[in-house]
Amino acid sequence: MSQRRHKSGAPSHERWLVSYADFITLLFALFVVLFAASNADRAKVRRFARAVEKAIEHSGVGSTGGETRPQITAEPELDAAYDALARSLRPEVQDHQVRVRLDSRGLVITLTQTAFFRSGAADFDPSMYPTLGKIAVAIAKVDNPIRLEGHTDSIPIHNDRFQNNWELSAARSIAVLDLLVNRFALPPARMAVAGYADTAPVSSNSTEEGRARNRRVDVVVLSSEAIQKEPGGRP
Repeated sequence: MSQRRHKSGAPSHERWLVSYADFITLLFALFVVLFAASNADRAKVRRFARAVEKAIEHSGVGSTGGETRPQITAEPELDAAYDALARSLRPEVQDHQVRVRLDSRGLVITLTQTAFFRSGAADFDPSMYPTLGKIAVAIAKVDNPIRLEGHTDSIPIHNDRFQNNWELSAARSIAVLDLLVNRFALPPARMAVAGYADTAPVSSNSTEEGRARNRRVDVVVLSSEAIQKEPGGRP
């Protein structure tokens, strides 16, 4: 009996394991909470970034001006041209006359129809010559080929000069080409013309605002990657 009482009353030397296990459990729980909170913060940041991008895009200011310059092309010449246009075209961008961006095709300068052409016509507004001159100065410093892309909205056109939107979009591209070559002395060998009519919209044609964004001429200074996809592109 005395031996059993001695064993039952002896202190345990393994009780520290209980406290240690509790500590490890709490530490694990803490890391789980921190990990979850971190993921939630990143999701919030992504949602915020997307909201800012959309707001900038719809404001018309986002292509130049105060935002961080996108690093898309990894071509110093196109990046330099983008930076130059961001400075020189700031007033036109703020007035929603021009948009400038870098994408996988290269440097894209969008001339809105409202600012540069009369509705249903392909005659370039002479008051916008200085703006086109700024563009010509910047892209003259880059050797890459230039593609002039005309676009319209989805409303059919039929007047004394144009039978459809294909003719109108191509004619506007040719009008810009003519000025860049003959007024601003860019080499014609760098130029190509495309008319897309309403087949490549950047916004919905169901609203007047969307249709206005779709009526445009894009001056595209092609990236090295895009050049390879062109007819006769360099390897």
